[in-house]
This record gives sequence, structure tokens and C-alpha cells, in this order.
Amino acid sequence: MTWFKREDNEIVNDPEKTVRTEGLWVRCPSCKQIVFKADIEANQQVCPKCGYHFRIDARSRIENLLEPGYQLVDLELRSTDPLKFTDLKPYSKRLLEAQRKTGLNDAIVNAIGHIGPAPFAPIPVVLSVMEYAFIGGSMGAVVGETIARAVDRSLATGHPLIIIAASGGARMMEGIVSLMQLAKISAGLGRLDDAGIPYISVMTDPTTGGVTASFAMLGDLNIAEPGALIGFAGPRVIEQTIRQKLPEGFQRSEFLLEHGFLDAIVPRKELKLYLAQALTWMSNKTEPTETSTNPGNQ
Repeated sequence: MTWFKREDNEIVNDPEKTVRTEGLWVRCPSCKQIVFKADIEANQQVCPKCGYHFRIDARSRIENLLEPGYQLVDLELRSTDPLKFTDLKPYSKRLLEAQRKTGLNDAIVNAIGHIGPAPFAPIPVVLSVMEYAFIGGSMGAVVGETIARAVDRSLATGHPLIIIAASGGARMMEGIVSLMQLAKISAGLGRLDDAGIPYISVMTDPTTGGVTASFAMLGDLNIAEPGALIGFAGPRVIEQTIRQKLPEGFQRSEFLLEHGFLDAIVPRKELKLYLAQALTWMSNKTEPTETSTNPGNQ
């Protein structure tokens, strides 16, 4: 007879005697380790074992970067369906589903506030953050108009502009209306440059298509998160077109930095401090001693 024996084969369903484990653990796509979800959340959605950057929503990015007391603006705009577009489902239905899923009217959130972690004095900024969960962060008329308003607000106040991109590109369901946003935003950024107001572009995974072809690559400082996919056409499309195998890591932020397309790669946890350093330097303000460094040397 064995020294252990189960007396009762019945599974207990009493909630007071069971522990919920579903959703408490996450498998990291990079290191393949099983990580406690709370540890990833406490680390700003970055794997504590390998540094893999999970995608996060626009509101979380704003919360991570701006000091308390910031204000969300330009949230009232809504996309229409000018072409009455339908593919697998009507575009109007896609919009409603995305709005219910994200709680946003479109794939963009504007905010005004301050960046100022110690020892830096709070710096007023205009922040525009894309939401990838809203139809792949695609850029239609509302995204274009919202970013244009951020540019106008930066021009009116003289405050630096930061745009955080996360997008699959232009929104095909709006046709030429979507493509017009590339020129519209680029023209606004040209005026910002003429006025000498700093603009920092932050690229996250993914930043592709018309977004890359316009405002994402027009920053006075172009930076990216580690491992972000950045490019115009996707790697599969390029391989199928040129019928060649692409280099390892092609279109990832590390590859682009090596080939001169980026100024820096900044981990998410260091981004707030890096932006404060960069804006202090770009605004020709007195930099704090000892802890401050020129961001171009990082």
C-alpha cells in the first residue's frame, strides 16, 4: 500500500478554498520566460528578465511621462465614413467596435502638462500619443487633425511638442482624406521648425507606413524604444518584392540606429528623464550639475 492516498476524488469548487491563477502570468515573447504579470505592470510593461517592451496604451504613456495635473484635450473629434467603405465589415462598424474597445473616439490622445523629474524644473510640453489598439493606430482625418491641433497649440504657446507614434500607417478606409494628413502635419511641423520650437519624435512598436513617411521622421530629435519595428513597407512585403532575405533585425530600432536613421534608443523607464534632459538642452536652459548630461552623448 502506498504511503499517500487521496481520500476524495471530488474537485472542490468552493471559492473560499480556491485561488484564481488565470491571467496572473505572462509568457514573454522574447526570452520565453513565464513572468508574474504584476512584475511586468510595475516595470511599465517591460519584461524584468530580458527588457522586452510590451505594447501599452496611450493613456498609460501619458501617465508615465507627465507630472500630475496634466490635461487631456481635443478628445471630441470623431471619424466619419466619407467613402461608405466596406471590406470584411463596414468601416462604420469597425469604428464603433474600436471606440467601445478603447474608450477613445479615435487612435490619438493629446495632452498638455509638464515633464520635470528631479532635478529638472518642470518643462511645459504638448504631448500627442497614438493608440495602436484603435484600428492599428491608423492615421485618418481625426488623427491628422488632432496632431495638427497639437502643432498649433505648440506654436501658440511656444511649448515643445512631443509625438509618440504607434501605427500601422495611413487608414485606407478613408482614402485620399487619410493621405492628405501626411502633408498637412508635415507643413505644420515646418512652421514649428521656423519658429524654433523643439519637436521630439518618439517611435514605438510598430511605427510604419505613412506615419513613418511623415511626422515620425521629422523630429529635431528622433528616438525609439528598444526592439521597435520602424519602416515604411513591412519586412514581408519587401522580401516578396525584392525576392531576397533581409538582414537579421532589419527595420528594428537597433538596426536603424546603426545605420543613422535614429538619434537614440531609450528604454521606457528612462524616457521621462531623457526627455527632460533633451528639452532642457534644446531650450538652452541652465542644466543641473553632476546628474545632467548632453542627450546627444547617450
